[in-house]
Amino acid sequence: MAHEFSESLRVCPSLDGHQLELYKTFRDALYSWNQRKNLTRVPIEQCDIRHFAESLLVAEFASGSVLDLGTGPGFPAWPLACALPKVEVVAIDSNGKMLDFLRSMPLPNLQVVQGRIEEQKWEEKFGLVTGRAFAPLLIQLECSVRPCRTGGLIVPFRSAKDDLDPKELESLGLELTTVKRSHLSDGVERILPVYKKVTAPPPDVPRPWAVMKRAI
Repeated sequence: MAHEFSESLRVCPSLDGHQLELYKTFRDALYSWNQRKNLTRVPIEQCDIRHFAESLLVAEFASGSVLDLGTGPGFPAWPLACALPKVEVVAIDSNGKMLDFLRSMPLPNLQVVQGRIEEQKWEEKFGLVTGRAFAPLLIQLECSVRPCRTGGLIVPFRSAKDDLDPKELESLGLELTTVKRSHLSDGVERILPVYKKVTAPPPDVPRPWAVMKRAI
């Protein structure tokens, strides 16, 4: 199945044979667990592109430390940690079933945290904050801004239906710098808005989850 890794190599050309073998081991374990734990709905034939190659689209923005919100079974956190061994990656999720699998596939630069991001005390800690299918955009940005360092980036995986430049950005201390649009070999457009943290957010950010949900 070596041909299935071509997209990962194109997105992150520095991957070596050892890293690709780690990917294969992770993928095979994911789908073995998936038979009894329901970790992903993506079929194994699409995994290399929809999970691994897609995850690596944010690799170019990683600097020093990365936080992945709502990592699930480890995307994009695990591929990023594998591809970028000098970058510290923290993966957080509240779903223990997902994290049980992720902890079974350790990497020296990957830390797995079970909990809710709005309850963490991280502040000015990460150079990049990202997340796939985590929450509506404004909630994701509100949860991302405090742990992000001033001058750091928030790069969420989003869809064409999102308003990527909402009026609330300034009040969160963010500015939209660019939007990266990529097509992998499945033809689906991936949309990655790039937000820079320019100032500290208000002291009550992030608000409790129920409050954020009512506000959107």
